[in-house]
Amino acid sequence: MGSGSNCPQEELQSINLRVAGCNHLLCALSSEDRERVSLYLESVQLETQQILYDAEQRIEWVYFPLSCVVSLLTVMGSGEALEVATVGREGIVGLPILLGVEQVPGRAMVQIPGEALRLPAKILRAEIEQGGILYQQLQRYAQTLFDQVTQLAACDRLHSIEQRLCRWLLMTQDRVGEGQFPLTQALLAQMLGVRRATVSMSASRLQRANLIRYRRGQMEIVDRAGLEELVCECYGKIRWGIET
Repeated sequence: MGSGSNCPQEELQSINLRVAGCNHLLCALSSEDRERVSLYLESVQLETQQILYDAEQRIEWVYFPLSCVVSLLTVMGSGEALEVATVGREGIVGLPILLGVEQVPGRAMVQIPGEALRLPAKILRAEIEQGGILYQQLQRYAQTLFDQVTQLAACDRLHSIEQRLCRWLLMTQDRVGEGQFPLTQALLAQMLGVRRATVSMSASRLQRANLIRYRRGQMEIVDRAGLEELVCECYGKIRWGIET
């Protein structure tokens, strides 16, 4: 559904309902603004490790996650990539467009598969030029994302792998809205910037404590309260920033 002229009314209403229930930025729009933007929104199903934009490539689309979670990665000269932030239904993938930037030295990769609404970057630029509520929401979210990046930098330096793993699992559950989601240890190791064996040992300890259950690429949080007792202070700070 890339063009408003061919958009069936029932499909537009369906998108509006999903927007209102899931993505916080679009939910904040007035019904008039939401209907205008919805003319250009397209529902897409994103798969694990799908690249939404890559380093030094032009950003053609921006994505408003509904049920998926996306990792923002810094890419090194060696090709290695490290997660510096994550985006769920609270935000947008493609925020550099807000700053007038069309390409960045980073990568956006799907971490947890699910649905998103995508919008042509040129349409977002036009919305930004008009100002209004979406522009204001994007400005606030830019600060939230910056705060997340700086908090995660401190967390990676100061806290244990087990604490960081608990933080990652809790933040993912917050965004997905469910206690079970697809996840491989290889992807989790990449996101945390550690060896797979290190993640395996930490996850095994949590599983023996009956806090999580992991099998066949599926992660299940069994005891959320138990994870919250182990997690570092960074989780509370990041969660507070996302929810306010």
